[in-house]
Amino acid sequence: MARQIRRETRLGLALLLSVTIGAAALTGGSAIAAELTPFSRSVAEAAGRSELIAAFYAEREYRTLWTGPEDADRRQALLSAVARAADHGLPVPRYDAAALAARFRSARTETDRGRLEVAMTRALLAWANDLHSGALNPAKVDPGIKREVQRLDPRSVLTAFEADPVQFLNSLAPRDPEYARLMRAKFELEERMAAGGWGPAVPGGKLKPGATGPAFLALRDRLMALGYLGRSTAASYDRSVEQAVRAFQTDQGLEADGVAGEGTIAALNVSPEARLRSVLVALERERWLNIDRGERHIWVNLTDFTARIVEGGRVTFETRSVIGKNSPDQRSPEFSDEMEYMVINPSWHVPRSITTKEYLPLLQRNPNAAGHLKLIDSRGRVVNRGAVNFNAYNARNFPFSMRQPPSDGNALGLVKFMFPNPWNIYLHDTPSKSLFDREVRAFSHGCIRLGRPFDFAYALLSKQADDPEALFQSHLRTGKESVVRLEKPVPVHLVYFTAWAGVTGRMNYRADIYGRDAVIFDALSGAGVVPGAVQG
Repeated sequence: MARQIRRETRLGLALLLSVTIGAAALTGGSAIAAELTPFSRSVAEAAGRSELIAAFYAEREYRTLWTGPEDADRRQALLSAVARAADHGLPVPRYDAAALAARFRSARTETDRGRLEVAMTRALLAWANDLHSGALNPAKVDPGIKREVQRLDPRSVLTAFEADPVQFLNSLAPRDPEYARLMRAKFELEERMAAGGWGPAVPGGKLKPGATGPAFLALRDRLMALGYLGRSTAASYDRSVEQAVRAFQTDQGLEADGVAGEGTIAALNVSPEARLRSVLVALERERWLNIDRGERHIWVNLTDFTARIVEGGRVTFETRSVIGKNSPDQRSPEFSDEMEYMVINPSWHVPRSITTKEYLPLLQRNPNAAGHLKLIDSRGRVVNRGAVNFNAYNARNFPFSMRQPPSDGNALGLVKFMFPNPWNIYLHDTPSKSLFDREVRAFSHGCIRLGRPFDFAYALLSKQADDPEALFQSHLRTGKESVVRLEKPVPVHLVYFTAWAGVTGRMNYRADIYGRDAVIFDALSGAGVVPGAVQG
């Protein structure tokens, strides 16, 4: 149904794009004299708020880019491209191919043509920016998103487009295969919505192998609708259904026990509309990440509680992770950087916020509290606690720092992985191993704890050492803090995807643990993105 709607819409747009400018508007031709004409005055006035557009037309002596007789291929290329804004989950009103096409048909005067000329240029710049780098500024959406988005230079956009419109427009969307997979998921969800959804919800409760009755039949039918179970007339929770439940649980980041418990049933009952919202946000996040991620890079997806090493598009190492708590000052941020070195047997230099918010109150009650930590003055000297009146200080004027020497019980464990950044975020070991058995793992102050830090270190060192384990262990055995630099820094990306397809093409979904996706979706909606919309 949705494909038919899109085909019909494309046909309608094709007719709209076969536009001609009113006869009176074409009389001026495409080469405009340097002196001010009604057309050039109109362009100058319309571009008045944009120095870039005004300068662009002044420098070309107001020669047209869109509205001259020989500009048909260029305007057709742009109007055809922006007609797909809804497909990409972008805000249609910013470019609105149908409205622009209508303006071409109705243009009658040189003034009309000048205004339309500028409107098309604005549409091109907006489209290139949004499709290549995202419709939103992430820093303005959520303070935890520290990502620096690489925006295209507007003047370069105009130059590249004029040189080869089709090639330039085709180069804008993210090249990572995941973007195309997400678009395919978007179309499939829209088709499912048009068909009425996935059928009746699965009743609450717990369903185990051997179960029968109406609740089981609803479970069976939902698994078939979602594509996890082939056509089945099973009257009881048999092995095929159990395997389907396990596969679904894996794709949702749930414990794959084959039992449809409360969490599994809740995930099964999420509507296609809600899933579509996650996909739309994921598409925007992919546009923010439209960069060279590195042939070999580290991928830390906060919502998935994992850290991976990716080489040539293939995951070569994976471990569980613990991320920051869901509190405003402890949520792990999103950004990209380069891992430069690891510290084996690290000291823990307690962050100032933790020192003053958590440890100072303890020391005020008991100067001997937190005895595993050293009190350090501004010159780096260890201070005798008995000589300090902790009650004389507060969070603003406390003059000391705190440090935990290397040890098995060190808060950072026995190794940390450094990519120096303004937020003091890094990956590290931890003595709290039991937390990795939890399904939801948000317990840290913001840094990323790794479940298999030694194996992670071996994997990183494998490119520069014949025996990476021996190299690592030789430093570890000393018990002393030591730095091992990576001969080639490795890009590291801390990301937050609640929806992704992966190489198999089957969608994975995760909970919006920090609520960031909800904020991004609201911002997209405010910009004009409509879930399930078909441009027309």
